[in-house]
Amino acid sequence: MLLTAAALLVGLGAFHSILGERYIIRRLLRRDDLPELFGGTLFTAGTIRFAWHITTLLAFGLAAVLVLVALGAGTETVVAATGWTSLACAMLPVVFTRGRHLSWVVFLAVGALCLASTI
Repeated sequence: MLLTAAALLVGLGAFHSILGERYIIRRLLRRDDLPELFGGTLFTAGTIRFAWHITTLLAFGLAAVLVLVALGAGTETVVAATGWTSLACAMLPVVFTRGRHLSWVVFLAVGALCLASTI
């Protein structure tokens, strides 16, 4: 059952990113009335894009946790998967907003703490 749930999360995440990018994000970012934050719309567009796609990364991370639990992995392995997921999530605001959206700091701290706790 957990493996099926994990597969559903992976499918949901993939469709969320692919279809959302194609049918929502691109159309939304073409608008002329995006709020100008930090001197322009680039930050706004980057924030919208990373916030959309971070949902997919979190779905993939949750799927990994379900697979690990289904396989009988120990707590350390599950925490490590959470840490790696958090580090991946930290990369999105760095890439899409050039680090100006500070959520990356929190995701980086969570990832580092999780991984450090497994040592």
